[in-house]
Amino acid sequence: MPKAIREVYGTVLAELGDTNENIVVLDADLSGSTKSAIFGKAHPERFFNMGIAEQNMVATAAGMSTVGKIPFVNTFTVFLTSLGLLSARDQICYANLNVKFGGAYCGMSDALDGASHHATEDIAIMRALPNMKVIVPSDANSTRWATKYAVENYGPMYLRLSRDVYPDLYAEDAEFELGKGETVRDGSDCTVIACGLLVHKAIEAAEMLEQKGISVRVVDMYSVKPIDRELIMKCAQETGAIVTAEEHNIFGGLGSAVSEVLAHEGAGVPVEFVGIQDTFTESAPYKELLAKYGVDANGVAAAIEKVLKRK
Repeated sequence: MPKAIREVYGTVLAELGDTNENIVVLDADLSGSTKSAIFGKAHPERFFNMGIAEQNMVATAAGMSTVGKIPFVNTFTVFLTSLGLLSARDQICYANLNVKFGGAYCGMSDALDGASHHATEDIAIMRALPNMKVIVPSDANSTRWATKYAVENYGPMYLRLSRDVYPDLYAEDAEFELGKGETVRDGSDCTVIACGLLVHKAIEAAEMLEQKGISVRVVDMYSVKPIDRELIMKCAQETGAIVTAEEHNIFGGLGSAVSEVLAHEGAGVPVEFVGIQDTFTESAPYKELLAKYGVDANGVAAAIEKVLKRK
């Protein structure tokens, strides 16, 4: 039975804390939602509820990292990447400190709380920070890897975690690597490069279009920064058309990162963007929001058919 990736994150963090006493976890009074409370229950002496004080939480983590601790800061993505941004930029990234960011409830997954709680610009913000790595898991096993990788490797890292349950995509023995993506479905007519929930929606769209004789490749770009330039170019050359898909504003996120690679390498292939169309979202059931803003399987399928007309 698939689990919410935020729950996997909290569980893995607690497990890693059993053998690594340097791991400390901070939360901004939302540990029940972010699932950092799982770590807090297992290791209460290394868990700190900082209250609703995100900038102070991130600054405190910066200090902890200078004495050898491995701090994980947690709250809803929208608050972590906005209220916590000044400390993230000026203290952690500027000094290249070993602090990890667990951004829960990414995209529109905090559905009923509306635009104030939806995070649709966080990838753009975090990937623009020097030294920051950006990882977007798409299932339980990629979340497990990302959490473990963050503990074992030095430097600022942002893990984009959803509230929702993502279906299992990878086997337990799957291997991941920072700076790489993974082809999860092969195809020859077009490539969809997606991250997070949209990997699953892209697979659904590919299966829908297969009935029309359209062959769609799907790539899980779980490492957004650094990004897999070689795989992007390979897909452009072999399929001749690219669609990017993300639960994020079409500006500054995965679509922009992929387009930067294509432009730099001079790849003259048509590109379409599936994402939030530069607007604030609203409060509604999650499934309805995905459909309204075109980030469901139907939205991905429509973008594929559109880009193929330009091929």
